[in-house]
Amino acid sequence: MKKIVVVGSINMDLVTICERAPREGETLLGKEFLQIPGGKGANQAVTMGKLKSSVTMLGKVGKDSMGETLLNSMKNDGVDISNIEKANCSTGIAKIIVEDNGQNRILVVPGANFSVDTQYIKDHINIIEDSDIVVTQLEIPMETVKYTLKVAKELGKTTILNPAPAVKLDQEIISNSDFIIPNETELEILTGVNTDTEESVVKAANILLDMGVKGLIVTLGSKGCMYISKTEKKIFPAFKVKAIDTTAAGDSFIGGLVNGLSNGLSLEESIKRGTTVAAISVTRRGAQTSLPTLDEVLNFGGDK
Repeated sequence: MKKIVVVGSINMDLVTICERAPREGETLLGKEFLQIPGGKGANQAVTMGKLKSSVTMLGKVGKDSMGETLLNSMKNDGVDISNIEKANCSTGIAKIIVEDNGQNRILVVPGANFSVDTQYIKDHINIIEDSDIVVTQLEIPMETVKYTLKVAKELGKTTILNPAPAVKLDQEIISNSDFIIPNETELEILTGVNTDTEESVVKAANILLDMGVKGLIVTLGSKGCMYISKTEKKIFPAFKVKAIDTTAAGDSFIGGLVNGLSNGLSLEESIKRGTTVAAISVTRRGAQTSLPTLDEVLNFGGDK
């Protein structure tokens, strides 16, 4: 089994369940409030851990009770947390509103995540050296993402970037990413190309392929995802499920996909595994609380 390192964010999700989100100046009563472990980096690492991957998390939490809770939760889900450090600031949080239709709105306060600097990566470079696959996102400082991908690429690792939350990226970040996994909106922000049709998604993807990316996997929500390389284009339909909460759907997809790659599955089979993991996760509430076990994934019998 290949070793995975996830470099990214660790948050506590503060979740409000409600019929709908309030409009400007409006006050509504919510139905339920939950504190659930989250953060894009941690969500992806925990997905891999629950699927029995060999995964190490690199990131930071604050010196507070939420940080301790998050560390214990990740450890219990099979993630190696021994290199996570505690910063002299608050743990990162995400305030999430989940509507009855399953859609969500998220506001992130980075906290300790923005203390994940390049020196921290240098201090733990042995973890990257000992890995096979390096995964990162954009909820930590951009310079850290850039440095991590550069070093990992120089070391011959497979590099995977989830460009979320999306911003314009310089060419070095893009060219040092073997695979980029955006949704349609993120792809549009990255390239400036409207992505409302299949043809325009391919057009936008080709811009990044010309910059050195080996392949893109564009997630399309309930429509599934599309894999695009210089020589191939293929759509993978989503399973038909009743979505309750789409929080961490993209993270769970990435975790499932990387788990497949780490176990020697083909890219196609790995994408199918990611699709299965995401289908299960959206039928449950929360980020890490929605993530399935390996047995649940292997025994899933959903319809497409």
